[in-house]
Amino acid sequence: MEAVVTGSILQSRSIMWLFVAFAGSALILAAIGVYGVVSFSAAQRTYEIGVRVALGATRSSVFSMVLGQGLRLVLTGLAAGVGASLLLTRMLKTLLYGVGATDPITFLAVSVLLIATAALAGYLPARRASRIDPLTALRVD
Repeated sequence: MEAVVTGSILQSRSIMWLFVAFAGSALILAAIGVYGVVSFSAAQRTYEIGVRVALGATRSSVFSMVLGQGLRLVLTGLAAGVGASLLLTRMLKTLLYGVGATDPITFLAVSVLLIATAALAGYLPARRASRIDPLTALRVD
């Protein structure tokens, strides 16, 4: 009987693993993209950050400014993505077992995972920007 049940859900399980692989790839690409955008933006704003530090900005305020910029981008994309996924999940209804197409726990878990990934990806550029020496930054044109 187990062989019959396994055979009947084999195609659905294969599709599930394909979706998991695509989701993992998308998460990695999102992290790389957030890191690249925040890093590039911080590098472009080296002079501005140097001026802020020279005028008395603390490391924590520079860190939160740069990290906040990356998180704002992610939250905007997340809002658009959740809206689009609420519309498109109806097509996947036949592939879902045990959860609804608009399961709030799943949407919340994915949102938290994406925000945590974005925070981790933006941490290094924000840390690098908070350690900018104002003298060196002001010399760069």
